[in-house]
Amino acid sequence: MNYDILAVDLDGTLVGTDGHVSEVNKRAVERAHEHGLEIVICTGRGLIESAHLVDEIDGRTPAAGRTDAPMVTAGGALIVDAASGRTMHRWAMDRGLVREMCEYFAERNRAPLLFKDRDAAGFDYLVIDSGPIEEPSRWWFEVMDVEVKFAASVEEDPHPEHTVRLGFAATTDVMTELARGIKARFDERAMIHHFAAVGATKDGGKVGVKNDSVHLLEVFDPQVSKWTAIHRLALEQGVPRERVAAIGDEINDIRMIEGAALGIAMGNAVDRLHEVADVTTKSNAEDGVAHAIEMILSGRW
Repeated sequence: MNYDILAVDLDGTLVGTDGHVSEVNKRAVERAHEHGLEIVICTGRGLIESAHLVDEIDGRTPAAGRTDAPMVTAGGALIVDAASGRTMHRWAMDRGLVREMCEYFAERNRAPLLFKDRDAAGFDYLVIDSGPIEEPSRWWFEVMDVEVKFAASVEEDPHPEHTVRLGFAATTDVMTELARGIKARFDERAMIHHFAAVGATKDGGKVGVKNDSVHLLEVFDPQVSKWTAIHRLALEQGVPRERVAAIGDEINDIRMIEGAALGIAMGNAVDRLHEVADVTTKSNAEDGVAHAIEMILSGRW
């Protein structure tokens, strides 16, 4: 086997088109553990928002020789121990930048969502009441076991030091212009992503799947990426970059795919990710993660 760590994205990658991890992918993850290939989940979600998916692959159980079960959350802004829920490392946002961005949202009658280090702050989201809560965010708060607080302005934030991401979710038509303005004004001072988000299913189900009609804007400290977090974990374990593989499908996976020795694009990945990947596996509707794990375990990749 050529790799010791496989970093795996959730939505659009390990998670199928039904919003769950397939039995085929579950068995593949189990085989990876048996052969000593450590699977590290790398997701844009928080730990609480990922809990049901982490449990589907027994992701709270530490790998052999470990006492913790590290996973990368919040798009790379947090490394958390899935076993205990404790934060292992974080990259917080500059308070001045957060304040400026909240003012920008207020000028446009929009309500930004400040995502917190739950282990430190004690809650997940602070909504700044400078506009209405968009329906995609309202749905997310309803179906996820997250704790949400509200403030009239960013000046009322009880824990400004614990903000790791500023986000906004809305329908594509609302998001397009806003994201363009954010990138034009703040792109040199922050890491900014804008991509299709998880939205409600047509039947109103609570699981949710990636939906092109709903887009997510995420802003982080400039250092933040899934690769930054995975690379830190690998260094702590004494695993060289040459022994790290990664698999994903979306814009926020690009740096991870570029940084890993083996970057794997899902068959359903966006075009930009295919351009930087070393190989391509099957789509998430075809258990692409299981196929990639089999190729790694067999030594063909």
